[in-house]
Formats: sequence, structure tokens, C-alpha cells
Amino acid sequence: MAMIETVKTLCRNCHGSCVAEVTLKDGKPVKIVPDKDSPLSRGRMCPKGLAGLELLYHPDRIKNPMKRTGARGEGKWGRISWDEAYDIICENIEAITKKYGREAICVATGTGRHHMNQCIRFANTLGTPNWVEPGFAQCFFPRVAVAKMTIGEFQCCDYYGEVNPECVLAWGHNHILSGHGGENLFLIGDAMRRGAKLIVVDPRRTVLAEQADIWIQPRPGTDAALALAMIHVIIHEELYDKEFVEKWVYGLDAMKARTDAYPPDKVAEITWVPEDQIRAAAQMFAAAKPGMMEWGLALEHTLNCVQAVRAVGAIQILTGNIDTPGGWMEGMGITPPPPKNEDRLSLEMKKKRLGIEDHKLLAALDAPNPGAHIPTVLAAMRTGKPYPVKGLFLSGNNGLLSVAETQKTYEAHMANDFVCCMDLFMTPSAEISDLVLPAASWMELDEVVGFPAYTANTILVQKELTRTHECKSDEEFYCELCHRLGLDWGAETPEGVLEQQLSVTRSRFPQFRDLDFKRMKELTYVSVPPVYGKYKKNGFNTKTKKAELYCTKLESWGYDPLPCYVEPPETPVSRPDLAEQYPLILTTGGRVIYFFATENRQIPSLRNKHPFPLVDIHPETAAAYGVNDGDWVFIETLRGRITQKANVTDGIDPRVVNCEYGWWYPEEKNPDHGLWESNVNVLTSIDPPFDPAMGTYALRAFLCKIYKNDGCKIEERYYNSYLCKKQKLT
Repeated sequence: MAMIETVKTLCRNCHGSCVAEVTLKDGKPVKIVPDKDSPLSRGRMCPKGLAGLELLYHPDRIKNPMKRTGARGEGKWGRISWDEAYDIICENIEAITKKYGREAICVATGTGRHHMNQCIRFANTLGTPNWVEPGFAQCFFPRVAVAKMTIGEFQCCDYYGEVNPECVLAWGHNHILSGHGGENLFLIGDAMRRGAKLIVVDPRRTVLAEQADIWIQPRPGTDAALALAMIHVIIHEELYDKEFVEKWVYGLDAMKARTDAYPPDKVAEITWVPEDQIRAAAQMFAAAKPGMMEWGLALEHTLNCVQAVRAVGAIQILTGNIDTPGGWMEGMGITPPPPKNEDRLSLEMKKKRLGIEDHKLLAALDAPNPGAHIPTVLAAMRTGKPYPVKGLFLSGNNGLLSVAETQKTYEAHMANDFVCCMDLFMTPSAEISDLVLPAASWMELDEVVGFPAYTANTILVQKELTRTHECKSDEEFYCELCHRLGLDWGAETPEGVLEQQLSVTRSRFPQFRDLDFKRMKELTYVSVPPVYGKYKKNGFNTKTKKAELYCTKLESWGYDPLPCYVEPPETPVSRPDLAEQYPLILTTGGRVIYFFATENRQIPSLRNKHPFPLVDIHPETAAAYGVNDGDWVFIETLRGRITQKANVTDGIDPRVVNCEYGWWYPEEKNPDHGLWESNVNVLTSIDPPFDPAMGTYALRAFLCKIYKNDGCKIEERYYNSYLCKKQKLT
């Protein structure tokens, strides 16, 4: 008789915190359903998590370590053992170190799941200051860094208490379909069903925008100007929370003077948003008690990244919705991320971090979480300046899709002496590596994580339920590699790192004094109730002890302490000459619920729901270029061209087109897997100007042109592939 067992575990097929019930038959996962008692997702999961068995048993998984046997990128591989792989890695690390120094090795992590903090820990333990993550200056962390500077700590939206927000302002965040934070895609819907009003700021009429009380459709890249105009209304009409601002906010007068340059009538011309709509949105949000700001990564995709985030965050400060029920919530910090071994990296090495002189919020010694500047690192790979970077470790990092200007990123990868990639599948980035290692998927590893992100009211556990082939978790790999290199990893096993996390929980919360990893696995999740208004005891964790509209930390680094607007460098306003050849504005980053960044396009049940990338084009624009709905269209910028399938919709401005992000084609058997066909980062730029403080490069608000692609074979290839056929995965 078969042995049947059901185990609760944390799904990590995105950043999120949805708990799954996995049924095991004779120790093998055979079914996944949501856990009805899960504390954050509350009995729901998205299609990505529910397709976990397809991921686990996919025949194209990397099954064992492989060494390149032909030219780099030729697609020729030979199977090797893990011992051989470790020997090759150690030899290359020592060779690069001897010739160039440890700083010549770059550790590149992917999105912020279990492996991200482990990669940082490995870089510090190895002794290199150069670790990078494709979204670090482009996605989420600018919001985290700005929050730490201005209100002391990042705060999440409080969907978890007894108070429902009266109004949600969703800015550049379509999280009903692209909720990479997992549970958030469900919780905003819950808030709306309980009566919350909704304001959406987005150039596209998204699913969320269709449900909004006010939909604001700005010109891409003008978010900072729009936010400053809303602040102008809130301050000049005295709609701000006077009690909170007078006692707890620093810089009101300075902010008022700054917004004098951004009256709604002037900003209406900049942003294309009518003046009366700017006023109405500001008035609606300011009147709501509480109000909740849901801000997304669209704010972080221009060279004005930090100031745009500052301006939008200031709306939440002025309206007094800081660490309050139904607004923003600081969280309890029930458990920290894994320790990063910062003490292993010498001060001399820290000062060599690429980008440290130019982008202090990203790379300085006193930055919130110092990391290297990707464009500077890639330039060092290509040119050897300011010093050579010759070794690259990729951990869940498909940088050829997720980093700007694919051609230059490709050249940088190819210029390395040694590239090692650990991943689930042979991605385009894996295909130009020298060594490829099989990574564990989310049901094949252990993790302790606090949620919501950076606020951590709940500890959840991800459990190793099974193992396929020769896969290892990134933590296991780095731990063993450090042992072989004679480096102090600070733990004998990956479980030791998890115990280090829980030791902090035990010290902070006496009720958990007996909580170890074994007990945590039995419980799956534990929570503590939120305590609001923590700033009332000792003030905010800023220099002034107040929430800062005027940012003293930015001022100390020599940056503008107040938000401002900077016109993107490639628009009809800044480059009218270029607009004659490229008359349309390109925005990027469109996502769908079935994929996570560049992942899951080889999962049949997910790909069948959305088989091709879509470019949104207004009917007037489509007619002008002879494009019909469903046609394949070329989109071209100064950097190159790609093709996507036309989605003709009046939910976008006629002057704007939007491309989806993250597209490659696993069904294309050539080693590049269609890297150059539909990948939007072929069109973007990794060149300066950058955001002064964060080093952010632009990923949207470019000039482009479109024209039909009558010879496209992408559909034919897909329909002849395994992806559109029912296939039993074993």
C-alpha cells in the first residue's frame, strides 16, 4: 500500500509567502494545493506555485554538473561529477585571484529568494566587494533604501490587521497580475471588496486600473513631477495631517518651497495628466484615513529613480499614514535575513567596490546594503577599467535577459576568463558559461524567511521534500565551496545559517526561546501581532528622529535632499531631433501572472495561457502603421530591434507602446534560445546618465518606432514544440 503524507511548505516560485500543502506518495510530491490556514496568502496560490510539479519534474531541468567542451556559447557540454566541478571552480578562483586580485571576481545573484542573501554571504566570505543583482538598483531596493533614510525602516502595506484602508493609491504596480510579492496579488482585492477606494497611476489601463475610482495615465518617466504636483495640492490646500506633520515630520517648509516649481497646471503639461485629475487624486487620498500607498518598480526604471521614490513616499508621510493600522506598517522583525558575513570583507576591499565613488546610496560603506554598480562592473569586464573583472558566478541569474542593453551585457559575459552558472534550466546566460551546476527548486531546499518583506511579522519555513537528480541548493554549494577554499563560511551546514537566523528570534521574543529549526519545520509558520506607532517611543531612526521630507542622509552625501523631476534623456522633449526618426515612446516591464521575471516559459500549463509576448499599441497608432491585432511587429530603438505580437488596445496612449519583459524561447534549441528575438533589453541602454545616488539606468521612456514583421516564425516554432502538447512529465 502506498504511503500518503501531506506536508505544508512555503512556495517560493516568486518572492512571495504563499503556503502550499504538498501531498507525497511514497515520498514523492504528487499534488499541490493552497494551505487554507496560511497566515498571509489566506488559502490562495497563483498559477506559478500550483504548477510546481511541472517545474520539479521537468525533463529539461539541469540534472548534473556540466563542463563546456566546445567554444563558449556553442552548446557543447560534458557531464562531470560534483567533485570535478568543485576542483575546476577552486582552480579558477585561485588563478584569477593570483593574476588580478579577489576583486576581479563578481558574484551575481538573481531575484530575492533563498539564494540572494547566500550569494552576498559568499561574496563577502570569498573576499570580493563586487556582488550584483539585476534589479538591485532597478527594483524594490531603491524603495527600501529611501524608506530607511527617511522613516528609519521599510514599511509594508498593512493588509493584516483589523483596519481596512479607506483608499489605496497603487503607483506603477499592477499586482493583481504581476504580484511578485506573492500574497499581495490577493490582498489588494480583499481590501477593495471591503470598501477601499482605489487610485491607480499607470500609463496602461491595467486590470487594476479598470477597477479604479481614478485612473491616472502619465507620460512614462514623469512620475516624480506628478507626485510633486500632488504634494503641492496637499500642502498648499493644507490637506496634510497637521498633528502628525507638526510633531513628527522634518522639512515641511522646504518641501513646500520645492513644490512651488510644480503647480498642477505646469505638471499637467509635463505629464499629460489633466490638472483637475491631479487635484482630485491628491484630495481623495489626503481625505482617506487611513490611506495606503502601493508603489511598484515602475518608479525605479529611470535615472530619476531615487527622487521619484522620494516624492511618492512623501505623500504617505504628509498624510500621516506611517506605521498606522491600514496604512504603512513597520513590522516586528521577528527574524532577520541570513547573516551576510560582512566582517569577512576587509575595509581595503570594501573601498574597491565598483561604484563606491559615484553612487553612494548603492555602494558606499554606510549604504543600507552595499552592492556594486552593474554598469560599472560590466564595463570593467569589457575594458579592464578601473580594474579587470575576470570571473563571474551566476546564481539564478539570467542577466542576458534581465540586465539592460543585451549586446553590451553579452560582450561583458564573454570577456570573462571563467563563468560558472547555477540554475534550474539552460538559460541563454547558462549557455555562455564554462561550468553549469544543477540548482534545487523550491520543494528541494530548506529556508527560513520573515514576511512581509523587510517587516517580518511572520516566520515561514520552506522544506526540502524531495531531491531530483544531482541538484543542490545554492546554500549547500557555497558552504561546501568555502570549506574547500579554506574560508570561514561561519556554519558547518546550510542548516547552521538557518539556526543563526532563529537565534535572533529567540533573543528578541521570549515566547520563542525554544524555537529551533526542527521545531520550526513542525510548525511551518509562527507570527507575532503588530505593534503600531513605534516611533512614538524613541522617534524615527533618522538623524532628526523625524520622518524626513528633507533627507539629511542624501544631503550628507552631497545629493539633493528634496525630490525633484528630471526629464528622461531620450524623449520628444529632450531629443526632438531623435523623435523625428523614432516618434513613439517605449515603456517596458509589462508582466503576466504566469511568469516570474524571465522564468517559467518552459512550463507547458503556464506557457499555454500566454504563449507569446505582447506589445500594446493604440488603435490609432496601429492603423497609422498598418498593424492589425495579432500581427507580429518590430519595435526598434537606437540599440536594436525585437519583435512582439500586437495587442491593439485603447488602454494606452496613442503616443506610447508597451513591451513585455523577460521573453526568451526555451523551445528554440539553438544555444541562444531566441535571446535576441523578443527580449526587451535588446532595446534598453546601460550607458549613462545614471541616477546620481543609486546608479539606476533607464529601462523605460525611450524613443522607438514600430513596423510589421510579416516573416515571423515564432508561432510556428511554438505550435510544433512540446509546450503546446499535453506531456506527462516523469
